[in-house]
Amino acid sequence: QVQLVESGGGSVQAGGSLTLSCAASEYTYLMAWFRQAPGEEREGVATIYGISATTYYADSVKGRFTISRDNAKNTLYLQMNSLNPEDTAVYSCAAAYSHKWPPFLPENFAHWGQGTQVTVSS
Repeated sequence: QVQLVESGGGSVQAGGSLTLSCAASEYTYLMAWFRQAPGEEREGVATIYGISATTYYADSVKGRFTISRDNAKNTLYLQMNSLNPEDTAVYSCAAAYSHKWPPFLPENFAHWGQGTQVTVSS
């Protein structure tokens, strides 16, 4: 079973940028980033599919965040630009071995990292 370890979280001022990484112990076809703010439901942020590298983004982050992966290194990335306080959340990496649809259902992902905190101040 794949092990996932996130890194790169921290604190940043509004308008700033941050890059998250997720190191996976082996290749998985589908990977995604989810986030959960205090008192809120977990929401999908971005997903990327293994063959075509097709990406999907939540409307709230589209144009600001970029998901990418380095399959040779089994590493997933999330480049976050133009951050605002509403982006404050625990960000978690998730993985699935096969094709899943739709892309933002947590139940489609059996493997999760521990999460990394992102805090954006005004």
